[in-house]
Amino acid sequence: MSTKKPVILIADDDPEILTMLGIRLSKKGYQVLEAVDGHQTINLARKHHPDLVLLDVMMPGKNGWEVAKELRSDEQFGNLGIVMLTAIGEKVNEMTSPLYGADAYVDKPFDFSELEEKIKIVLAERAGRS
Repeated sequence: MSTKKPVILIADDDPEILTMLGIRLSKKGYQVLEAVDGHQTINLARKHHPDLVLLDVMMPGKNGWEVAKELRSDEQFGNLGIVMLTAIGEKVNEMTSPLYGADAYVDKPFDFSELEEKIKIVLAERAGRS
């Protein structure tokens, strides 16, 4: 049985959210990577092959939906979980996130326990596909 910590790549251009999520997820036993724009997110994903990406929609460079679409089109990320994290609006998020290959979405401001539950569900579902 593997004891490897799941790797979560947090992609958000808000330094407060990066710091808060990084600390909380690290304390929950995840290995955390951080990116501040779409291009950095894709580069880190290719280099480190995370288990899950938390993607803000509104980021410089490529937005989160563009990043999700690019990652989904790459076979090496077949088991990658994607959770959209955004303040763009619940209805827009609900309708748009699945179109770009996201497994789940959480609206900002978010409840950390809801986010953590979605992370666990997506990681479990993706692990079952490997």
